[in-house]
Amino acid sequence: MTSAEPRPPDSEPIRALLRAVLTDLASPSVAPLPPLSRPRWLRRLPHVVLYLIALGLALAGVAANDTYRLGFPLGELTGAAQGVALALALRRPVPAWWLSLGATLLAAAGARAHMMADIPASRPDWPWSSPALVAHALVLFLLALRLPARVAIGALSVTALLTYVMQGLVGGQLYHSTGFLAVVVFAAVVLLGIALRGRREARTQLVEQASQTEEERARRTLLEERSRIARELHDVVAHHMSVISIQAQVAPHLVENPSDELKENLEGIRQNALEALTELRRVLGVLRSENPEDPYGLGAGTGAAPNSPQPTLDRLDALVENTRAAGLQVTTEITGEQLPLPPGVELSAYRIIQEALSNALRHAPGSAVRVELWHFPRGLQVRVINSRPERPAPPSPGAGHGLLGMRERAAMLGGTLVTSETAHGGFVVAAFLPRDGAVTGDAPSTDLSPPPFTDVDRSGRTGDESR
Repeated sequence: MTSAEPRPPDSEPIRALLRAVLTDLASPSVAPLPPLSRPRWLRRLPHVVLYLIALGLALAGVAANDTYRLGFPLGELTGAAQGVALALALRRPVPAWWLSLGATLLAAAGARAHMMADIPASRPDWPWSSPALVAHALVLFLLALRLPARVAIGALSVTALLTYVMQGLVGGQLYHSTGFLAVVVFAAVVLLGIALRGRREARTQLVEQASQTEEERARRTLLEERSRIARELHDVVAHHMSVISIQAQVAPHLVENPSDELKENLEGIRQNALEALTELRRVLGVLRSENPEDPYGLGAGTGAAPNSPQPTLDRLDALVENTRAAGLQVTTEITGEQLPLPPGVELSAYRIIQEALSNALRHAPGSAVRVELWHFPRGLQVRVINSRPERPAPPSPGAGHGLLGMRERAAMLGGTLVTSETAHGGFVVAAFLPRDGAVTGDAPSTDLSPPPFTDVDRSGRTGDESR
């Protein structure tokens, strides 16, 4: 064979497919029909209905075999086998198909022997009687519904082939031909079963993809919020490292006649601070965005300038005034001795209050909001409580992951955050942020669980003023 001559088609894939189909048709595979998901009291209704149909087809098959003059026990066994095959198809469709097909062929062969030996009084339906045709069609439908398409098509092909052999090659006399009608009906139910199975698999894959998409969205939101927190902490740490560098540079000028050793140590401190600052900016500086409308580079900016200083609790009054201007009645209460807080704690507290007020604006329009700050020796407790909204909230375009960001901020500092609806239709956000990054035994962790009567009336007073 020269290179110009056409090569014969490779038949190995076809042989492999045929081997797979024959293997599937030879294996007693278990593919039970699942119950209905709801309502629960009707879960087994399809099984009960099919069992009743199987009983009716078994009785009809026994009666139909009387026209074949098969006698006892062949007529009763082949007729009842159709009903048994349909019942068996609920769990083992392939053995059920073999049983139905074998019973039909056995009954057709017995009927042919009587038809060839004697002229029947009436022309029977042959080779498929009406009960056998209906039973086998239902068996093929269940098989196509539960097993891959290649198995269903293989079973249909074998059924059509044996029908042709029995009617076209073997043949009989004086009968109503049902072979062509049976093959058409079988092909229709197999195609219907394959289509329904494909639709069910597509819906299952769609649900799985939707679940994976939701998980990826939640994971992306978590990473975005952590990136935002890291960017803000980068600014805080960079500020302090810059201050250390400047102080180390200025310190020799504050001492009269500083020694060379002191100058060398201070210069070493300054160089180490500058190197640390450089590495910090190199690693975390990528979290900044060149777009002022998107300072975090995440597609959901706050509109703040990227180089503006990070807010602290000193700017809480301005935040409250902005919220009041947006239409909410906001009151504040600060309790306890206001000891200095680390910059990270102040920043996280401010962001938690900011997000809680933003949620109240979006989801509780017209409500009254109370912001509480409780200073304790071990940390800061923040509570933001809003009353029931005066009107329904409009649809919000946000992603709805603000609570996730607040929890991340509290967890980053070793604190805790809880959220809950109030008994009067409001909402409360409560967080405790420790000073040293660890909650100790004397921390007021029990105050984080809002009591059921906690709420805010229109005057800004909580439902329990004894606290």
